[in-house]
Amino acid sequence: MATEMANTPAVLERSHDCANNENESTKDENETVQTGETETLSKRQRKKLLKSQQWEEQRELRKQKRKERKQQRKLERQAQADDGVEWTGKKRLRRSDSAEPSSLRLVIDCSFDNLMLLKDVKKLHKQIQRCYAENRRTLHPVQFYLTSHGGQLKQIMDEINKGWVNWKDVHVKPEAFHEILSKDDLVYLTSDSPNVLEELDEAKAYVIGGLVDHNHHKGITYGRAQELGIAHAQLPLGSFVKMNSRKVLAVNHVFEIILAFLEKRDWQEAFFTVLPQRKGAVPVGQEDKLGEGNDEEDSDEDSDTEQTTSEKGTDSKDQSDSKQEERKPLLNQSDSSERNTA
Repeated sequence: MATEMANTPAVLERSHDCANNENESTKDENETVQTGETETLSKRQRKKLLKSQQWEEQRELRKQKRKERKQQRKLERQAQADDGVEWTGKKRLRRSDSAEPSSLRLVIDCSFDNLMLLKDVKKLHKQIQRCYAENRRTLHPVQFYLTSHGGQLKQIMDEINKGWVNWKDVHVKPEAFHEILSKDDLVYLTSDSPNVLEELDEAKAYVIGGLVDHNHHKGITYGRAQELGIAHAQLPLGSFVKMNSRKVLAVNHVFEIILAFLEKRDWQEAFFTVLPQRKGAVPVGQEDKLGEGNDEEDSDEDSDTEQTTSEKGTDSKDQSDSKQEERKPLLNQSDSSERNTA
């Protein structure tokens, strides 16, 4: 009797194990049946199938968007034709044959290279790119000069904008501007000058100081003009514009204002065509409408829109690194380095 009782647990244990095995086998079979066809596709294949289905479902939407883009481009071409500008597809706008080049010379004096940090030289490079692009598509292109070209600026242009050597309608010179142009023709644009420019003389060469230094060298361009014994003047900004932000004009702002004046022959219209809206500028006499301007320097936003992706990434970092420095009181109309006395 005792022997039978001793053997009973062993028998029960074996029976229990057999039952568990049968249950597991049945479960596996059920899972196989339930998953059915899905087990025939891998996870990657299922994703690919889903993507293909979504692509087909969105076919009509893509077709509609293409039609809309085509219509938009057509409207833009019509608008440009009305303005006398030739449309070149995905490329930048170019001047039409009706453009009338001006004999006026605009010079960017790049002799301040050793006074700038590398990040500021990069900003100057972007402003020069913008000047070149605007002069290429304006209806009255000026005779464009880059003088004292060398040092950090040339190195940056060689590294990230190698195509500059193929630029058209621009004179890039390693010599100083007063060595290649007659001093009698020169007028240095600086807001420290007591002389206000009322009219442009197209027989003259107007010099813009190529300097981005966050107000570290006040009056340097005015001093340079006096040292060389050449004429100097400031743009008539104060006569037409009131701003509650600092009167900061980047190199390309001054350049573009000159181009706009050549076309419109109206200083106020030229200023408001070029000045960024964030500066909160209003015409003189409408100070009650003065908006809130942004005190940050307009260096990155005013760059050429065709800059490369690598330029964008580098300059975004430079802008972040120098944000605190850029909040200091600045500068000047012509070179982002001096006070605007207008």
